[in-house]
Amino acid sequence: MFKIPRIPTLRDVDVSGKRIFMRIDINVPVDPETREILDDRRIRVHAKTVKEVLDKYNPAIVLGSHQGRPGEPDFITLEKHAERLSKYLGVEVKFIDDVIGPAAREAIRNLKPGEVLLLDNLRLVSEEIIEATPEKQSYTIFVRRLAPLFDAYINDAFATAHRSQPSIVGFPLVLPSAAGPLFEKEINALRRAFESFESPRIFVLGGTKVRDMLRVIENLVANKMADRILTTGLVAQTFLLAKGINLGVENMRFLEEKGILPLIPRARHILLSGAPIETPIDFKVKTKENEIVSRGLGELDGLIVDIGENTTKMYSEFIKEAKIIVMRGPAGIIEYKEARRGTLNLLEAAYESKGFILIGGGHLASLVDESRINEKIHVSTGGNALLLFLSGEVLPAFKALELSAEMFLR
Repeated sequence: MFKIPRIPTLRDVDVSGKRIFMRIDINVPVDPETREILDDRRIRVHAKTVKEVLDKYNPAIVLGSHQGRPGEPDFITLEKHAERLSKYLGVEVKFIDDVIGPAAREAIRNLKPGEVLLLDNLRLVSEEIIEATPEKQSYTIFVRRLAPLFDAYINDAFATAHRSQPSIVGFPLVLPSAAGPLFEKEINALRRAFESFESPRIFVLGGTKVRDMLRVIENLVANKMADRILTTGLVAQTFLLAKGINLGVENMRFLEEKGILPLIPRARHILLSGAPIETPIDFKVKTKENEIVSRGLGELDGLIVDIGENTTKMYSEFIKEAKIIVMRGPAGIIEYKEARRGTLNLLEAAYESKGFILIGGGHLASLVDESRINEKIHVSTGGNALLLFLSGEVLPAFKALELSAEMFLR
């Protein structure tokens, strides 16, 4: 079974008026040419929780986040992020173009309760790129230089929970540590989805990460967590091929280019194990004339771009009857506006259901109607972190916070 550990929260650690290091994740899409921020949803989300901590505990908050990877176009300074945070927070967020050097340490020492400081891109420190155990990360120069300046460490970056880097797993071993409000909200949503005995329990799994999704499905089946698994996207195409369905020359060529064909025996094994897999009965395809039309199985004369109307109707009925709904990955190629309809309709069915809905991050989250979000709908900030949790892996951030509780909160 899925095991969600008991993780310390801000109710367990005294941060009132203290100086804290708060790890957030404001790694956002950036225009590769202009280096301008394209989508600041993550910044808006984190601004709310930073404000919550400020209002409730009045600490001096030093924020840390990464942005992109060295060598990539989105590897930029966090100066513009600080401006957006200030705008949404309603409080000036100071920025220092340093991470562990003398300037950063001096700015941290001078920070007063009620003030907020954002360090520069944490991946400017080479140690932040390296994955290692919490024990090893606690001895990095990164952690050893900064930890003495703080009274506590707060992890509010659930989206990075699958990483085992110094800013995520090193600090908890040298400072009293806790999950922040956003991290705690993610954990509560996971508990509600995976520790509940309510059924039917429906998983709607799509997108392009077929290998990852197969791991997820294998884990769901092994733990008997799913009553139905509704497949869309390339995941659905993989299972249809495993059933022996002809998807047409163009789609076979596309799947071969994506390296998916070698995964078909694995998908077939999952089907033969009795997994409750549902696959589409029709699709929207893009023809050679660049028209998007509906096609049933056996008449797929173009590239599949979305699930068809009959599949949407069938899946929507399953979703509306479910008590627990977990959705990850879009149903179509949402870069085409005409190929978003299937995903939007499945989301609409989820909004109308009476069940609890956990929506994975990434492309699917970008299509969520924020005006429809309520207490029974949780949109996760964690894309890969959520995927790895679903596939049964222990997330390093969870483990580090557990270890910290044993060391400092007994």
